[in-house]
Amino acid sequence: MHEMSLAEGVLQLIEDAAREQKFERVTTVWLEIGQLSGVEVEAMKFCFDAVMRDSIADGATLEIVATPGTGWCMQCSMSVPMSEVFGECPQCGSHQMQVTGGTEMRVKELEVA
Repeated sequence: MHEMSLAEGVLQLIEDAAREQKFERVTTVWLEIGQLSGVEVEAMKFCFDAVMRDSIADGATLEIVATPGTGWCMQCSMSVPMSEVFGECPQCGSHQMQVTGGTEMRVKELEVA
């Protein structure tokens, strides 16, 4: 379950930001997760709660902001939505696709006290 290590990375980012910006508590974390990122949202929620326990973000609410997958079709030269990494172009059916968005996961915002 790689979501556990991702949640640990989020905690590290939160702790680094707390040191730099001098805040003591995080109440809400907004995570932007791309549709093609390979991150299982329910597993991430579970791991987030477990990793944040006894930390600066203990009890913090996790808000997920989903971003759609997008790609560039090399056959029809169009930017199109993608629901899977190795999917076909919804316009022409080609599999000559290059993913252009929706693979990221990032901390978008923190609500602090």
